[in-house]
Amino acid sequence: MTNHDAVSTDILMPAVRDALASSGIAHQVLACADELSDTAAFCAHYDVSLERAANTIVVTSRKAEPSVQAVCVVLGTTRLDVNSKVKELLGVKRASFADAELTVDRTGMVIGGVTPFGIAGMPIYVDSAVLEQPDVIMGGGNRTSKLRLDPKELVKLPGVQVVQGLAKRPEAG
Repeated sequence: MTNHDAVSTDILMPAVRDALASSGIAHQVLACADELSDTAAFCAHYDVSLERAANTIVVTSRKAEPSVQAVCVVLGTTRLDVNSKVKELLGVKRASFADAELTVDRTGMVIGGVTPFGIAGMPIYVDSAVLEQPDVIMGGGNRTSKLRLDPKELVKLPGVQVVQGLAKRPEAG
């Protein structure tokens, strides 16, 4: 990666910083301008391959009572399989991406900075393809920080489940 140096953990949300420390997650904190926090913009600006970007997405069951949510981590080059795999994992008939309001409500994080670190009360599913990367860049819990880490560090989080086929490569078209 070019032109992007590690910075202090002070820019992280306290819940994220605490979760990284309590789980013993080896990582680097990277500063990120708010306007560059979305995956495509960040990768283009810092010359990072989308294959090395790990997106954290909150999903929800809109029709189940009570509704259930989960956190999913997938590569930037793949698409979360909400209509099949996520529904199966959650045991629901319908699932969809959580909107911005629900994401903030359940995680305390805004889209563009969501990370699995510091989130409680939801299952965390990680696509197995993420673990095949030598390192990944992912949200730092806010739109002004990112984390660089060996993706195998994710399995140190309590309750993480690595899932084969959680995401699919987009069909060429």
